Amino acid sequence: MGQKTSLKRSLGVWAIVALGLGYMTPTVVFDTFGIVSRISNGVVPLAYLVGLIVMIFTAISYGKMVRVFPDAGSAYTYTRRTMGEHVGFLVGWASLLDYLLLPMVNALIIRIYMGSLFPEVPGWVWVVIYVAIVTAINVYSMRSTSGLNLILVVFTVALVAIFIVMASFQLYNGMGEGTLFTIKPLWHQDVEMIAVFTAATVVAFSFIGFDAITMYTEEAKDANTVPRAILVTVILGGTIFFIAAYFTQTLFPDLGVFSLLDDTLPEIGLYVGGQVFQLIFLAGAFAATVASGLASHASVSRLLYVMGRNGVLPKRAFGYVHPKFRTPVFTVVLTGVVSLLAIGPDLELIASVINFGALIAFTFVNLSVISYFVVRKKRYKTGKDILDYLVMPILGAAFTGILWYHLHADAFIGGLTWVVVGVIYMLYLTKFFKKKLGTFEESEMDEIA
Repeated sequence: MGQKTSLKRSLGVWAIVALGLGYMTPTVVFDTFGIVSRISNGVVPLAYLVGLIVMIFTAISYGKMVRVFPDAGSAYTYTRRTMGEHVGFLVGWASLLDYLLLPMVNALIIRIYMGSLFPEVPGWVWVVIYVAIVTAINVYSMRSTSGLNLILVVFTVALVAIFIVMASFQLYNGMGEGTLFTIKPLWHQDVEMIAVFTAATVVAFSFIGFDAITMYTEEAKDANTVPRAILVTVILGGTIFFIAAYFTQTLFPDLGVFSLLDDTLPEIGLYVGGQVFQLIFLAGAFAATVASGLASHASVSRLLYVMGRNGVLPKRAFGYVHPKFRTPVFTVVLTGVVSLLAIGPDLELIASVINFGALIAFTFVNLSVISYFVVRKKRYKTGKDILDYLVMPILGAAFTGILWYHLHADAFIGGLTWVVVGVIYMLYLTKFFKKKLGTFEESEMDEIA
């Protein structure tokens, strides 16, 4: 019997952090600034601070679980191993809304950017070209994906730093609040915490990316790489968001200067640095979107691969790893095919449904910590164990519940419809629970050389 081909271990901490930051898209803080400022009554950085606190609790739970189960698959794997194959399947199925649709959204954003520059070219041309390039890079190797992603992320972060310098000069010259040292972007008399939590619901999804890092567990150089990368990504990404939001809110306490609140990035670039900087700013946003596209494409292909390897999706195709490239070629190409749906005109509902899948994953990762350490391993006999394995994940699940409360109705309708389809598919696979749901091995991968 021939040796099984497995994923290649080639990623260090910073390569994985770059993939996480690329997934998070640092420039999104400028795109959504107008919306979040309106919702929060002018305290965008406070909304990001609340979002960061919520995400840190969940990130800690991800770090605990990836040490116990160092396999790709993220929330799907952890829930499957701790709460049973049926719950795990449904969590993985729901997570596909997040992972599978994000590459499509990135393709749509690229189509919009390119369409504004070259309106005479049909939009589908840009979608096909972009998807083909991203798919080819992901097929070729994970190292090439992470390498290009690192370059794009460095460029994007450098651009944010340049924005901060230019914003400082504008504040010194009297723009906005006219000073760097003001508490107004964080608190003023019109602030209402309900509005801040509602705004945090929006910005929390800027952090999506740290969870996707766990998809690269089987391509990390060692067992400690991914847990470190998770915390670094959340803290570094949150810091970038907070600082950028503080300077932007200080510059623009009044939204009346913007003609379009749905995407304020182009006008922010124009007001801060003129037309030349606006073009550079748009280039940075383009780079950030491509980086997010590379990372999200890689992540979902790994989730599909693990579900195929477990037999809950057709194993021969979904569980296949190319013997030369050491990448899950079929799932990478399938993700590209789905991304081509960005040719269509409207993805508003799809974008809102993404939030549904992400929150299911976050909630069940926190619950899986309790299930594994407290219920299975009886780790509740010391104060430290109670704090680490009960209090912390309960807080993580509770904070996530706050975000659930503020989800848009369309997200619930679309997400629940998708879950119902998953339940029907699970009943088909198990012949109404008369059969096991795929394979279930303690060691799900051969050791990777």
